Amino acid sequence: DDGFRAFWADVDADAIEARGVDDPVVIKGGVSPSGVAHLGNFNEIMRGYFVAEVLRDRGHEVRQVFTSDDKDPLRKIPRKLANADGEIVGLGEVDASALGRNLGKPYTAIPDPFGERESYAAHFAALLKADADRLDVPVEMVSNTDLYANGDFDEVTRTVLGDLDRVREVLSQYQDKVDGEYVPFNPICAECGKVTETVTAVDLDTETVEYVCTDMTVGDETIEGCGHEGTATFREGKLPWRLEWPGQWEVLEVDFEPFGKDHAEGSWPSGIDVARNVLGIDPPVPMVYEWFTLNGKPLSSSSGNIVTVPELLELLEPEVLRYFFALHPKKARDLDIERLDQLVDRFDRFERAYFGEIDDEDLTAFAERAYPFVVGQTEDPPTEKPIRLPYTFAAVLGMVDDPAFRERLARDERHIPENASSEAVDAALARVERARSWAERTENEYDYRLQTALPDVDFDDDVAAALDELADFVADGHDGEAIQSEMYETARDHDVEVSDFFSAGYRLFFDDTQGPRLGEFLGELEREYVVRRLRREA
Repeated sequence: DDGFRAFWADVDADAIEARGVDDPVVIKGGVSPSGVAHLGNFNEIMRGYFVAEVLRDRGHEVRQVFTSDDKDPLRKIPRKLANADGEIVGLGEVDASALGRNLGKPYTAIPDPFGERESYAAHFAALLKADADRLDVPVEMVSNTDLYANGDFDEVTRTVLGDLDRVREVLSQYQDKVDGEYVPFNPICAECGKVTETVTAVDLDTETVEYVCTDMTVGDETIEGCGHEGTATFREGKLPWRLEWPGQWEVLEVDFEPFGKDHAEGSWPSGIDVARNVLGIDPPVPMVYEWFTLNGKPLSSSSGNIVTVPELLELLEPEVLRYFFALHPKKARDLDIERLDQLVDRFDRFERAYFGEIDDEDLTAFAERAYPFVVGQTEDPPTEKPIRLPYTFAAVLGMVDDPAFRERLARDERHIPENASSEAVDAALARVERARSWAERTENEYDYRLQTALPDVDFDDDVAAALDELADFVADGHDGEAIQSEMYETARDHDVEVSDFFSAGYRLFFDDTQGPRLGEFLGELEREYVVRRLRREA
């Protein structure tokens, strides 16, 4: 009643409704298919999704679209690609020449390096659509190439090229290269197929332009034009980005669009100007989000610092990843794979807050509103809390291959209630394989395998006596931290080198000479099992 919104998506939905827009409300995002479809590309889809779901919850019909700016030219060869399953591969595993010999051509005119889709652009768009499906996001992929080919951009292009003086006046405030000869249209050369920027004449009656295929400068590199002089229709080329983006707003009747702060400081101000003073439309309601970093560094396809949705879903439940995007978009965040357990712990706490188990008023208010959207149950909000194993405990269980032993250890630590259904138990234990994959990917202290059978070991009498004494200590019910400290005391009491004593323990439990912090690890395991193993009983 006082206007406070616990969930940021409600604030954006308020702004959209304040415009008095008609249904269907159109929410858009977009990307140029330049490399791997990584998590950063997914930002706009998820930000738009939560706003779309809030509007649907309020009774609106919503269309969420995502444009692939696939008529853009390929300006440089990416260092990595992703196959149809979203797995990142190097260029040595594909037909890289399909990219190299097509620099300067639209993405839709470039063969799929994997030989599966009709073009490189279609391959990239399919990856994003598959990612959306994995997270149950109903997004409609829209090809810019198709919009031009179908004539959807005809009127926008005619408006732009019909008042060049006005367009030049507007764009000159944002681009130094705009002068009295500038024509904002990029034909596709009929001879070599490359996108060119040199238009020499415009004929509005026939809706054509005359052009010369000239060189394209990309950073310090030059993509050579073929010099061909020809004629192209409005459908055989494209508008530059600063005009094409607001053109999409008109063509698709966009009401809301989230975008990164790079656009907020760059093409958004010019987009507003073009929309109002060239196209005569209102720009959509904007939402500027902060970028997030990966392992403390910017996401970058060129540097290889990327992670994909399929990769993360090997480590996290879908609802945990959705939760990451449900956090406030105006705050910069780091997705640290090494410390992924902290993200999962935050999600688990968020979930407990929804079910009234956390004494935190702000978190509870956020959870009560956002949790049904995060788990995709807005129409039938959850009433029963799922069983969640702590992520690091799940990683401990990941050291065990035997599913029955995993369940026994989880029950022994009271992470699984006695009356839990088999379906709930299976769902809870599914986190174990994800945590195990996390341990393997990061090579952390959980990346070991617990031996369920007693290894073939033989110790000196003093080491054996120390192990027996430690077994008695564990049997008394001490926790992992106390066991860790006792191991040092026990080794000294029996005149055993501490390193030799720990090595003996690692041999018993891992059949190895090293592993995690052993005492703390033993505290996580079933006490009876630990005692028997320390006493070398099968």
